[in-house]
Amino acid sequence: MDLSFILDIFANYWQILLLFFIVALLYSSVGFGGGSSYLAILALTSIAFTQIRATSLLCNIMVVSGNVWLFQKNKLYDYKKVIPLVLFSIPMAFLGGFLKISQSFFFILLGFTLLFAAVSMWISKKFTTTDAKNQTKNHLKKNAAYGGFIGFISGMVGVGGGIFLAPLLHLTNWDSPKKIAATASVFILVNSVAGLLGQYANPDFIIDWKLTSVLLFVVFIGGQIGSRISNNLFTPIQLKRATAILITFVSLRILWKQLF
Repeated sequence: MDLSFILDIFANYWQILLLFFIVALLYSSVGFGGGSSYLAILALTSIAFTQIRATSLLCNIMVVSGNVWLFQKNKLYDYKKVIPLVLFSIPMAFLGGFLKISQSFFFILLGFTLLFAAVSMWISKKFTTTDAKNQTKNHLKKNAAYGGFIGFISGMVGVGGGIFLAPLLHLTNWDSPKKIAATASVFILVNSVAGLLGQYANPDFIIDWKLTSVLLFVVFIGGQIGSRISNNLFTPIQLKRATAILITFVSLRILWKQLF
């Protein structure tokens, strides 16, 4: 890899690189990928919207893969409940990523998606006290419906879907908080891969691999540091609240620009 081009990337995009590093570090410290924040950051740049989704998903995959491995190591997956979620979300995420959408539609959808995510993050504290005694039974059709719908929207927007899935699972007393976090991580991973493959299958797919490769390196380093720091920086609630404020600002700015 040419050192001069790396220096050029750092000179022109150092603000983005720094923000991606911070997001990866903070989110990996509490077991998440940070896809919504990557989207919010990229949406404020001049980078083509056709590249924003793919770049966000690639960074998501890089960060959340380690979390999935740790959750698997700790045996936190109930596959009877997880498989229906991911099995139906994968083809829908692929379809969402494959669909050709206009720039205006993308940013309007992104704006409303980020706004919904911000609200979910802000009120998520109310959904973190699931008692094992109150967990809902495994409903195959409901899990499939949850996974399919969220997967489709996630594929179109360019996120893994954890920002939608986790609050929903907490609200419906789907399982314990730890198992919901584990399920959200694997959901983010498989849907990020499926959505990315869907985008790649579209003839109009383009991506700046030079910038993206540096971003991937940056989030990998941030993710590795964050996963080792664990919860010593911020609690999940503090991080979600801070992120909710950022995403609200970005979503309102996007919607104002597109609708007015």
